[in-house]
Amino acid sequence: MVIVHHLSPITRTLSYFARGRISSKCRNSQMGSENLSLIDTRKRANFRLCNVSGYKMDLLEIHAKDPKFHVLFIPGNPGVISFYLDFLESLYDLLDGTASVTAISHIAQTEKNWERGRLFSLQEQTDHKINFIEHELQDVEVPIVLVGHSIGSYIALDIFKRFQGKVAYCICLYPFLAVNTKSSTQSVIKKIAASRTLSTGLSSIVAILGLLPVWISRILVKNSVGKSWCPAAVEALCSHVLRYHTVQNMLYMAMTEFEKLSEVPDWSFMREKKSQMAFLFGVDDHWGPLDLYEEISNKVPGAVLTVEKENFTHAFSCTEAGSLWVAKHVSGLIKNYFSKIDSE
Repeated sequence: MVIVHHLSPITRTLSYFARGRISSKCRNSQMGSENLSLIDTRKRANFRLCNVSGYKMDLLEIHAKDPKFHVLFIPGNPGVISFYLDFLESLYDLLDGTASVTAISHIAQTEKNWERGRLFSLQEQTDHKINFIEHELQDVEVPIVLVGHSIGSYIALDIFKRFQGKVAYCICLYPFLAVNTKSSTQSVIKKIAASRTLSTGLSSIVAILGLLPVWISRILVKNSVGKSWCPAAVEALCSHVLRYHTVQNMLYMAMTEFEKLSEVPDWSFMREKKSQMAFLFGVDDHWGPLDLYEEISNKVPGAVLTVEKENFTHAFSCTEAGSLWVAKHVSGLIKNYFSKIDSE
């Protein structure tokens, strides 16, 4: 098809600037019948639109009948929670119904342009999550477990500081906590995000793709960046990311991330709360490089650190295998933490 030949470079460019979360490196590993059975039988999540402090965002929720704790998931950038559907449903089932699970999207990274083109910074996205907890989770009597992915890890740590009496545990997945000056990808994205002309141009190109019939968009994704993606990831890209307002907000948020994460991490807080934190890194992840793994090891002795060596990449949630592996890891961390607490 001629249209695929001409547009596939554009979709590859989109994947490049979407920070590795939407990456052609995502791939499905072989999964046994036991793992496939878990995917097939898990409890399904509910999506709803929520208005907090005057701003609309998407929520993904799975409610337990008698929860012992509440998992709050903070996505990366793009902050489209449907990318994480398989991961969150698997996590709920692996926790055996002991926890309710909520995932909250970033403002203005939704299917519809609810905020009419307004751009939101990293700090504004963080404040919005804090407002959500204050308004929507104020009556939750069980402890909160924060799980963040990429820049969502940075946001989760900020939330932890604010709600130290309410948050019991914080898990950072492939964390983006500091600018990686060795990464050429980050350098290019930083330049594009800082340029109004370049960011507008890229957003416009993506918007054109979003105007295509859905079936054409799906074909383009499946034949370019999403060759091995799960259906939820393909749908998330087509329905939410191929939007002018979404890409504009992704890039603006990225610009403010680079500004904020040029600062030194709060090592004192990490040392103080190291027994209530855990970190998962990838082998080849420029957003959460092994240099950061080593730095946390040195600055925060005794911190719980793990390196994932299954080659799922930063965009683990784009495949069922990656989602399931990380869900098993996270559920194991949570179970071990509360088991220790109960035994004390």
